[in-house]
Amino acid sequence: MAQDDWRIRVELPEPEGFLTRLGLDLGSEARELAKELQGRRFVVSRDGNEIFVYAASREEAERALAVVEAQLREDGATAGAILEQWLPEEERWDDEPPGPTMEEEVLARGYAPWEVRVDLGSHGEARDLADRLEAEGHSVVRRWRYVLVGTASREDAEELASRLHGEVEPGGELVWETVPGNPFAVFGGLGSSGTPYG
Repeated sequence: MAQDDWRIRVELPEPEGFLTRLGLDLGSEARELAKELQGRRFVVSRDGNEIFVYAASREEAERALAVVEAQLREDGATAGAILEQWLPEEERWDDEPPGPTMEEEVLARGYAPWEVRVDLGSHGEARDLADRLEAEGHSVVRRWRYVLVGTASREDAEELASRLHGEVEPGGELVWETVPGNPFAVFGGLGSSGTPYG
């Protein structure tokens, strides 16, 4: 089981006194509740006016929350304590709004996060396909017999690749981060052009 997957967050205008009482001088109700936690260890930290108490399980976090709330009551604090769970897949606490996806971040920087690469039989076929795709609103880069089409998602790229008999690959900034400064798209799967999306 992963450790420190739960935390309690309390925001106070003046957290110093509360931190001292939490660590050394619990009030009577909080001290009584804390007896259930004998032998357990909690990490307590502070960031500005926020205090965080980290626990290894929901059960431990709920018991610690009872202690924290009792101490807040005894101090006459109007602040509330919030129980939060870490969401490792999303790398955030559950009460925080989800951040942008990788694809949204790449799009915001003006790149297509995915590309469809199509190798055609002739220069004319590549030109015709590029013109048709641009008319459909796709971002296209054409070089001789090759066409690169930027898409906003992997699903869009797979659908387009199926229709065009092309290959899906990471695009734009993803490739530039892997091979910085390489402006060459090697048809055969070794690189990409950093196709702008737009």
